[in-house]
Formats: sequence, structure tokens, C-alpha cells
Amino acid sequence: MQKIYRSLLATLVIFSVSTGVQAKEMTVMISGGFKAALEKLAPEFEAKSGDKIILVSGPSMGNTPQAIPARLARGENADVVIMVGDALKKLEKDNWIQPGSRVELADSPIGMVVKQGDPKPNIKNDAELRNTLLQAKSIAYSDSASGRYVSSQLFQKLGIEDQVKEKTHKVERIPVASEVAKGKYALGFQQVSELLPVPGITFIGELPDNVQYITRFAGAVTAKAEHRQEGKALLDFLSSSQAQKTIRATGMRTVKAEQPARQSDTVQ
Repeated sequence: MQKIYRSLLATLVIFSVSTGVQAKEMTVMISGGFKAALEKLAPEFEAKSGDKIILVSGPSMGNTPQAIPARLARGENADVVIMVGDALKKLEKDNWIQPGSRVELADSPIGMVVKQGDPKPNIKNDAELRNTLLQAKSIAYSDSASGRYVSSQLFQKLGIEDQVKEKTHKVERIPVASEVAKGKYALGFQQVSELLPVPGITFIGELPDNVQYITRFAGAVTAKAEHRQEGKALLDFLSSSQAQKTIRATGMRTVKAEQPARQSDTVQ
């Protein structure tokens, strides 16, 4: 009986190898906003598909070498990119993306944090937010979509651009909340999904609705992808209804079908 069992096992192994049934290692370049969701969803996808996801992190935009456009430009391999919508649009224009492969994944609001243990300021309306910013010793924001909005539009909308310009700081590449947790800055702004995973901070809340800015996150298969079908399957899974509970739990919002374009596509 043992000989028969070993023979059958050997046959199955040979069959699997000969038919090419083996796990694929799929490289996903991803910016911080959607990373927490993918890290939670990856085990489910891997269990169902048998494939392995390799994450390569980097900003959607900016001047650092770690930025996704910079990685692609210097020849780093990726099967899928997941990033801010307007940055992905530029990659599409520059032919880094397989035509027609873009999938809308989630919408992400901007929030604010302070260091854990510090007083909790109020930002429920414009007046409270304005007062909090004027009283803050320092203000930090990211070098990606949320930071561009905060620095170029939010302060201006609140009428405090000149008053706060000397105490605002752009944080490149790393999570803004990590610098706030160290006590380097008093307040930090970034997409909520990038703030929540960081220890040592207190999440104060989202920006008031009338000065809120929603960033669209989307994914696509790269033009030079080695595993195109697997990449498409991943994006289909991430945009499915079964993934939405996890996506919302990380601080993002489900994409509404009637809103194909978001404000992030207008940021320059």
C-alpha cells in the first residue's frame, strides 16, 4: 500500500510540474494610502489563487528615488501598480500601463493626527480647524496628493496661508504620522488610511466636509508585466464587494459607480 501511495504522489508531482501548475510571484508597487488594505486582503487572495504577492512601497509622486514613477523609469519590474489616480493617469499617458487595465479601487479622505498624549484639538468645522492650525507650533503634510492639497489649497481656503507658512513642513516618502509620533511636529495631515496604522499618535478626525479633499486610488497592470492575468485577477478581487468591508475599515471609502473621476485627478 505504501508503495502505491508513493507512486501516486510522485505521479501528482510530475503532473503538476508538467502542466505548469505552480505559484506565481506577483510584484505590486503600491503607495501608502492603499497599502494597509492590501496587507489585510493579500492572505485571502493568496489562499484562493495560490499566487504570492510581493509588495514594493513608494510614493505615487514626488522627487524621491522610491517614488513609483522613478522606480519604473529606472527599470524596476512590477506586474501591478496601485497608486493615486492622477499619478496613474500620467503613467498611462507615458505608456507604462497596459491599455484598458485601470481599475478604480477606493476613495481616501484626509485626516489629522497629534502625538499620543497631547491635547486633542477640535476640527469639526472650518472655524475650529482654522483656530487649531493658527495655534499649532508646527504642521506637517505629505509630499503626495494630500500634501499638495493641504499646502496649495487648504490653508488658502481657510484664509491663513500667510500666518502658517513659516511653521509648515513637507514630509517626503515616510508616513507623516511617524514624525508626529516622535514629537517632531505638533499636527500631521495625510490620507486617513496612512495615518491609522502608525503607533504613537491620536487620530483626531477627518477634515470638515466643505474643505475635505478625496483622493482616488486605482490600480493597473504594467505594460511590461510578466503575470498579466494574475495582476488582473488581483485588481478584480480588490475592487469586488467582498473586499469593501476591509477597505472601509482602513479609513477609505467604497468607490461609487456614478463617480468615475475624483478631485485627485485635478491636482497638479
